[in-house]
Order: sequence, then C-alpha cells, then structure tokens
Amino acid sequence: MKKILAFLLAALMVFSLAACGSEEPATSTPAGDNQGAEFKVKEDFKIGFICLHDDKSTYDKNFLDAANEAVTALGLKKDQYIIKTNVPEGNECYEAAADLVDQGCTVVFANSFGHEDFMLQAAKEFKDVQFCHATGYKAHLEKLPNYHNAFASIYEGRYLAGIAAGMKLNEMIAAGKITAEQAKMGYVGAFTYAEVISGYSSFYLGAKSVCPSVTMEVQFTGSWYEPVAEQNAAEALIARKCVLISQHADSMGAPGACEAAGVPNVSYNGSTVASCPNTFIVSSRINWAPYFQYIIKCANTGAAIDTDWCGGLNEGSVVLTDVNDKAAAAGTKEAIATATQGLKDGTIKVFDVTKFTVDGGKTVTGENVVDGAFAESKTQSAPYFELKIDGITRLNEKF
Repeated sequence: MKKILAFLLAALMVFSLAACGSEEPATSTPAGDNQGAEFKVKEDFKIGFICLHDDKSTYDKNFLDAANEAVTALGLKKDQYIIKTNVPEGNECYEAAADLVDQGCTVVFANSFGHEDFMLQAAKEFKDVQFCHATGYKAHLEKLPNYHNAFASIYEGRYLAGIAAGMKLNEMIAAGKITAEQAKMGYVGAFTYAEVISGYSSFYLGAKSVCPSVTMEVQFTGSWYEPVAEQNAAEALIARKCVLISQHADSMGAPGACEAAGVPNVSYNGSTVASCPNTFIVSSRINWAPYFQYIIKCANTGAAIDTDWCGGLNEGSVVLTDVNDKAAAAGTKEAIATATQGLKDGTIKVFDVTKFTVDGGKTVTGENVVDGAFAESKTQSAPYFELKIDGITRLNEKF
C-alpha cells in the first residue's frame, strides 16, 4: 500500500509541477505583517488544531508549542481554540474536522501529510469554514476558496544544520579520529517522499560546503514516528561506520542511539540536549507560530488566506536551536551566522546546481532550475526536490 501511495504521490507531483506553469508562485507573508498590524480577535472566533500524534513526537510537539505561542500572543481565550492530538491519517481526521466545525471553529488546521484528503473532504462539505493543511500539495490543484496548504523553506535550516555537521567532521579529521575519506554521515528518514529527500539533500549539501569529502547513507523506516525502528536504523548506520547521524523522523530513537554510542547527532524539530548532552549538536525546525498568527488574522479581518504559503528565515518560520558547545566544533556558531546571512541576502542558494551532480556527474537542468539553482517550494509550498544526488546512498527503497 505504501508503495502505491508513493507512486501516486510521485505521479501527482509531476502533474502539479506541470500545472503550476500558469499558477501564481507560492507566497510568503513577512513576519511583520503577521504580527505587527493591529487587529481585534472576534469574541465568537474559534480555531481548531489537528495533530497526528501528541507531544511525545518531536514533530507534533513543535506544532503544539507554536499553537500555544500564537494563541497566547494574540490573546485568545481558552474556549477559542481546541487542540486534538493522536488523530490518524484516515477517516478519523475528517471526523475530527467535522467535530471542530460542530464546536464552532471557523478555521481548522491539520499537520500531517496523510490528513490532506480528509481535510479536503471536510472543506468541500463545510464551505463557510477555512481549512489549512501543513505539508500537502493539493490546494492549488483543487482551487477551493476555503482550502489552503502551508509549509516553510526548512531546507534552509537543514542546510545550516548540515554546516554544523560538516564542521564536526572537519574537527574529527583534524584530530585524527577519522580520515577525510571516512567522513560518512548517516540519516534516518521516514519515507521516500519529496519532503524527506529535500531535507536530507539540503543537509548533505550544507555539510559538503565545509567538508568536501563527506558522503552520506540514508536508511528509511516507513513511519513518521516509530521509536524502535528509528533506533534500529541509527544503530545500523553506526555499524556501517557512519560517524555522525541526522534524521527526518519524529522520535528520540535515533538521538538516543547516538548518545548511547557516543556518536554526534543533529536532530530535527527541537533540541535534544537534555537527553543527549554529549552528542547533540544543533537542530533545525519550522516555527509555525507566524503562520498560525497569519491565518487567525486573516479570519478576523476578512483577508484571503494564501492558497500556498511558505515562510523562511526572513519570516522567522525557519529557526535553529542553540548550538551545544559541548558537542559542536569550534567556530560552528560563526559559520552558521555567516551562512544564514548568505541565505537571507541570496548570495548562498541551497540547491545551487554548480555544487552537486546527479547520475555520476551530470549537471541538473530543466524548468525548475532558476538563476542557477533548483527553485524549491516556489511553485507550491510543499517540497518537490526528489533528485538523487551524487554522494548520497539510499540503503533501502521500499517506503
């Protein structure tokens, strides 16, 4: 079933990219516009949040923290927002959305890729309610006035986290712990979806920008949240002599395995320094608070919500945790700061096609290459970078 879903996703993505030629590009609203303008939240306003898991998942905790930050910043009362957790990617999502509508929510948000079809079902039924969905890609295809997709250019954050990883590899090489040829990273990925591929590719390119000899192996688990599978994947990568591990999976399985083995780790969606003080280096994450404030503002002022919304470093939607000096290489903070400025002013492009090749040395060309770089998240908010770049080996493909 997962193979079929992956195939359908790939086919639909190709279609959507072709269809986007006449569409407006994904837009991002500056953080100042989200938060700076004065508006009054209506007394009868109510918003509902649907999450795949609860705060045991680093992915969902990130959304929950952002929801609480946004409603607090805007002064919503406790009866003006409802949070539903542990909602599966099935009809349960539609039922949760319908229940939120019944409870008076005029905006409903869901956070997982597999929620999309059920959110669309609800949007078609409840036309007076705005439905917003993270990580999906069907809004610009369906063209419903009350259905919207959102994401962030997290590839920018992954790239910066990759720089921290590359700095650590250089430190290990300089100390004689590994040779340049042994600078191999491991990556625990959930699925072979574009979101994951874009993430691990940008992480690798960040590392390669400071450690040219780096290579990487990716092990997929077939689940967004499966602690044992993620731990096993990390342990398998360590056994294959990967000297640093990162992840796009939502549990503490991989970071815990790294701490136990003493292997440096770059996590995702938040700091794991409390549990992994000796190995945690840094983490990138999407800050959803600006988007939540934006859709609440739109709902209360009558402004249209973007069909596709994508925030980045400049909007405060892509952030990094503090660097853990105990595990990070010297100079990491400075290197990240320099690269951050380069990404913000456009002098650094994550997917610069002169910095990587595919298929054993071929340069990437095509309609998605704009000004010398693959233009990720420009025609739609959700990632669509699916290239298999040289230097990265996928150990399994079944998910």
